Amino acid sequence: MEAVMERNHREEHYVARVGWLRAAVLGANDGIVSTASLIVGVAAASGRAEVLIAGAAGLAAGALSMAAGEYVSVSSQSDTEAADITRERAEIAADPEEELRALAGIYEDRGVPPALARQVAEALHAKDPLAAHVRDELGIFEHTEARPLLAAGASALTFAVGAALPLAAAALAPEPQLSLWVTSLSLVFLALLGAVGARAGGAGISRAVLRVTFWGAVAMAVTWAVGRVFGAVMV
Repeated sequence: MEAVMERNHREEHYVARVGWLRAAVLGANDGIVSTASLIVGVAAASGRAEVLIAGAAGLAAGALSMAAGEYVSVSSQSDTEAADITRERAEIAADPEEELRALAGIYEDRGVPPALARQVAEALHAKDPLAAHVRDELGIFEHTEARPLLAAGASALTFAVGAALPLAAAALAPEPQLSLWVTSLSLVFLALLGAVGARAGGAGISRAVLRVTFWGAVAMAVTWAVGRVFGAVMV
């Protein structure tokens, strides 16, 4: 009975989603905010045709920029992790007893009694010492491991989807109220994004929605003011 209960005991944790969720939320948020701000700024100084051209250019450039930026930054993280793992492998090969003591010390610092900490460290060293040190000494876990291509793809795709929303609003809204429509709908899109992101990450929805809509409104207001004052878009 106890074995059956152990097999059926499954907890849902959200940390495994961190790798792609951060990139996806960032990409979609940036796509909505940057494209909507660009559209509102251009609309304050020109007409629909210029708005759509600027918005489409912003979508393409932004998606590629997000992909490149995520790939480079996450690749740097991946390179650092790989270098640390290589160094740890060499240290284990050079002095396994010292590394065993270091691992036991980590468990002791976490509150495990010394004798038990040593026993656990020996058991883990007997099975896979590198995996134990990577996890407990370096703090590198499989679900948070850097994945450059996944992060780049998620950012580019979600940026494009996010940017397409205010661009579609600009194409369909009445031209005299174009800025108002794009701003209002973009804030709705941002609120939905905040709610979906919070839900996917198991966080509180209200704070996430307020945070994302507030900063989106600030960005669009500033860009609109620039378009009104200078009669041109400043990027």
